[in-house]
Amino acid sequence: MKRRQFLQTATAGAAAATIASPAIAQANPEIKWRMASSFPKSLDTIYGAGETMAKMVSELTDGKFQIQVFAAGEIVPGLQALDAVSNGTVECCHTVSYYYVGKDPTFAIPSSVPFGLNTRQQNAWIAEGGGEAMFNEFWKKFNVVGVQTGNTGCQMGGWFRKEIKTVADLQGLKMRIAGIAGNVLQKLGVVPQQLAGGDIYPALEKGTIDGAEWVGPYDDEKLGFAKVAPYYYYPGFWEGGPAVHSFINIEKWNSLPKNYQAALKAAGAYATTHMTARYDVQNPPALKRLVGAGAQLRPFSQEILEASLKASNELYTEISAKNPDFKKMIEAMQTFRNDQYLWWQVAELSFDVFQVRTRAR
Repeated sequence: MKRRQFLQTATAGAAAATIASPAIAQANPEIKWRMASSFPKSLDTIYGAGETMAKMVSELTDGKFQIQVFAAGEIVPGLQALDAVSNGTVECCHTVSYYYVGKDPTFAIPSSVPFGLNTRQQNAWIAEGGGEAMFNEFWKKFNVVGVQTGNTGCQMGGWFRKEIKTVADLQGLKMRIAGIAGNVLQKLGVVPQQLAGGDIYPALEKGTIDGAEWVGPYDDEKLGFAKVAPYYYYPGFWEGGPAVHSFINIEKWNSLPKNYQAALKAAGAYATTHMTARYDVQNPPALKRLVGAGAQLRPFSQEILEASLKASNELYTEISAKNPDFKKMIEAMQTFRNDQYLWWQVAELSFDVFQVRTRAR
């Protein structure tokens, strides 16, 4: 190459680089957000999903988009996380939608309702079944956008001081359970109680309450319930596949570059898979340890399940009659669930049942 031609080519390349660099910098600004979690750090799996998301966002944006996660109570109390995002106190939060049924019972459905969807079905409805768009249409009334960031898998039915064999045993039973699940069980005679995690053990020990639901073996083990309420029931029919979400202030979301929005969605999807996997790995050994420490595993009776289903459907009808958002969403969920089980009974369920029977032999 001749000297003049070389200099012309080099000059043109430098000019292109000069033009491109500011454009790249502008497209990838440095952004720092705060995320208020509804969970304490001690619940490392569910709290950890927020940190997993933040780490992935940073990696996907070459460190330009940083999200700092704060445990419940460090900025706002855990159950005020959504409000903090809605009013702009923080940019985002990591929480569960059903915590906010006091604002509107519709908040329960994007996470979990009694006799709703299992884990894979809930994830499928959100990602591919139209759930995400429907949820965000509702959530924008509260100035937030939601991105799924976890799923615990089916939870347990709770710890009880005495055996619960029939519906009659539920009469007057004081149980730590809230939201729509509490409303369902209230129809069967239960007296719902709302208690923070740290207050459950002493309440069970003193007999202030007779039972309590929490999450599942891995998280429950840390709170020592087996010592004061040995009967451990399953399944948690009110939480067949509860989704966890990150809520983001709408203005902050709209101000993000499209690639940063994509990074948040991708990180949320990764954190969702990661959370479920961690619980699936950690729950079996935790359950073995709990049983070894004296926990008495018990299934809810068919009578209790049937009565709870009937009460759930009655409650949904009552709420739907006066809440069009709830009606629209619960009917969409039920249609999706019914179609899903056409498939599950053919392959998934039959395979799992055979595998469980084989293990038992």
